[in-house]
Amino acid sequence: EQRVEAIHQAVQTPDAQVAAFLSALANDEVKTVNGKAFIVQNDKAIVPATGNATTLPADAEDVVNNNYLRGVIDVAQAALALNSSDVAERRKAAAKLAAEPDASRVELIDKVLAKESDEQVKSLLERAKAASLLASEDPQQRLHAIAALAHEKTPETQLLLNQRMADEQDPAVKKALQRAVAEIADSLAWGERLGEIFSGISLGSVLLLAALGLAITYGLMGVINMAHGELIMIGAYATYMVQVAFQRFLPEAAFGWYLVLAIPVSFLVSAAVGAILERGVIRFLYGRPLETLLATFGISLVLQQTVRSLFGAQNVGVENPSWMSGGLTLLPNLTLPWNRICIVIFAFLVLGGVAFMIARTRLGLFVRGVTQ
Repeated sequence: EQRVEAIHQAVQTPDAQVAAFLSALANDEVKTVNGKAFIVQNDKAIVPATGNATTLPADAEDVVNNNYLRGVIDVAQAALALNSSDVAERRKAAAKLAAEPDASRVELIDKVLAKESDEQVKSLLERAKAASLLASEDPQQRLHAIAALAHEKTPETQLLLNQRMADEQDPAVKKALQRAVAEIADSLAWGERLGEIFSGISLGSVLLLAALGLAITYGLMGVINMAHGELIMIGAYATYMVQVAFQRFLPEAAFGWYLVLAIPVSFLVSAAVGAILERGVIRFLYGRPLETLLATFGISLVLQQTVRSLFGAQNVGVENPSWMSGGLTLLPNLTLPWNRICIVIFAFLVLGGVAFMIARTRLGLFVRGVTQ
């Protein structure tokens, strides 16, 4: 407890020596003897307060940190990072403090807020300050903190308020907590509903592509194709092979565009395998749908085992290009991943392309004529 209090005091007046000492503590590079501490790096002893080299006493012992102390040191380093010139580092540090509030850091947060210019860092620090004041002994400060946190309407603030509600004894403060939690829950409900709708659309778009192929195959050929999923699988492994080729034979900068080549390759490879199946097996079974069901079921097992033999039983990874990483944040608890957005757009482009082909082209006229 004394060490934790000392760390809290040290970060109130941050300097290079404090940062170096905390870093050494985190890396288990501190030894102590007779109440004096030494930083030991590369078999050299350093006096923490001055940075000067010295001789390490023979009876110096390691400073041991348990998990709780390591967490305190980690947060203290984040507090020091608030003075960094790198705005990304300050944002990361502010988010860390907001996630682990502590009343002892309110004074430090006020100092940093007075000179901070980045709005995102300011917002995170305000949340960290309000969250820290939730544990204040003054009920009025707790009420002000609740009001400040209630405006953010994020899952993080909802969790903080719920945690405080379990310990709150003051009836007025507890009532304010309940009201704030209810308001946040109502606001977040819309994000959850919209997230479920988007998940349904993105998953449904994949099923749409699968159903489109099944509908055309059965409607045109009268074939119940039990190997349809395996043809989709072959397209996926073709995409994986294009990815591997880009990684091995092309510059790293070109990797982000591997999908541009993988999409037509996967379509063509799946189409080629489908054509081989039609020429080799299915053409002899037209008019006998139950026999096509049995035959294509057997073919599906063969294709599955072929893939297992070539690539192994474990799944292989297809990576997102950099331009498909991240997401579009619409609400505090609603972020739409770019890869899923691209899947939905791609599915509807394919649907539109098939509809145009069937309705507007000579090939589509043949398809409609044979089906009818």
